[in-house]
Amino acid sequence: MKQRKMPELKIGDLAIKVPIIQGGMAVGISLSDLASAVANAGGGGVIATAGIGMMEPDFNTDFKQANQRALRKEIRKARAVTDGVIGINIMVALSDFQDMVRISVEEKADMVLLGAGLPLRDLDILIPKNKNTGERKPKVIPIVSSSRAAKIIFQYWQKNYHYIPDAVVLEGPLAGGHLGFKREQIDNPAYTLEKTLPEIISVLKPFEKEFNKKIPVIVAGGIYTGADIFHYFQMGAQGVQMATRFVATEECDASQQFKQSYLDCKKNDLVIINSPVGLPGRAIKNKFLQEVFEGKKKPFRCYWKCLKTCDFKTAPYCIASALTHAQKGDFENGFAFAGANAYRINEIIPVKELIKNLIEEFEGH
Repeated sequence: MKQRKMPELKIGDLAIKVPIIQGGMAVGISLSDLASAVANAGGGGVIATAGIGMMEPDFNTDFKQANQRALRKEIRKARAVTDGVIGINIMVALSDFQDMVRISVEEKADMVLLGAGLPLRDLDILIPKNKNTGERKPKVIPIVSSSRAAKIIFQYWQKNYHYIPDAVVLEGPLAGGHLGFKREQIDNPAYTLEKTLPEIISVLKPFEKEFNKKIPVIVAGGIYTGADIFHYFQMGAQGVQMATRFVATEECDASQQFKQSYLDCKKNDLVIINSPVGLPGRAIKNKFLQEVFEGKKKPFRCYWKCLKTCDFKTAPYCIASALTHAQKGDFENGFAFAGANAYRINEIIPVKELIKNLIEEFEGH
């Protein structure tokens, strides 16, 4: 059998030795511990910003200040222990989206991954003003679920910024958490990565030509083994984003009980829910969600209005609060998001070992 070497992921002048980006898992699942461990193992570590200030004392009185302070802290903590690649995952739907982008630039993150909405207006801060000054901006990587969304973003940037994003994450319907699909599209073969990856590569070609730069496509959603990575590389992807597998690592920032929920779940425990923010999401079924399915409301006060799309006056529960409880291991009052393959997880291992296994599976495939 011919040995194949896993190639590095090049995003402009940024090289990620192992072409695996750890997916951003918000509300305290991927913070500096996980991100720095992934970066030290050669991959792209990612700190997620939504609800990042949850441990700050003033989170319920001034969540924007708490989030800003916590993001700076987490980036600096990661930087103190790694020279590797650190990215920041920022949901466009966040009410403090602009603050999170600004701090990522100020703290010199290597990349910003922008999902849960189209990153269009008021993003001049991400555009390098003069390439000759040596000014370093984070690589801009929108997360999309279709070639149509990618085209809208790239056309807007082309027209308004005379610049285009540096790479794209194409997230398929097998991902965990909030999904960029309608409910009926999730199991429809027309929306699989196999179908959408060639489409997005084709849409990006004219932009690559016009701006004379390579735009790597990074695929996400349901990627579990090194063989999966090899499969998508054969189809033209140049990197993968994986989240679910990184929950089951020693360095993941979630509580032990949260990780245990992944070890305990079965295939039919992974369900699609209607999130209060207006998107479907994939989560692990538990008593909390069962009660929500049965129509039971979970009373709450909205301290934050953290997502622009959340209709908190009619929502049956507060998703930020439910995910915060779960992160701490309190599943009476919350639930865990997870990808479609979470049921395959049967052990917690160090990040370094996970990445080593994935490389070996890829190269021996």
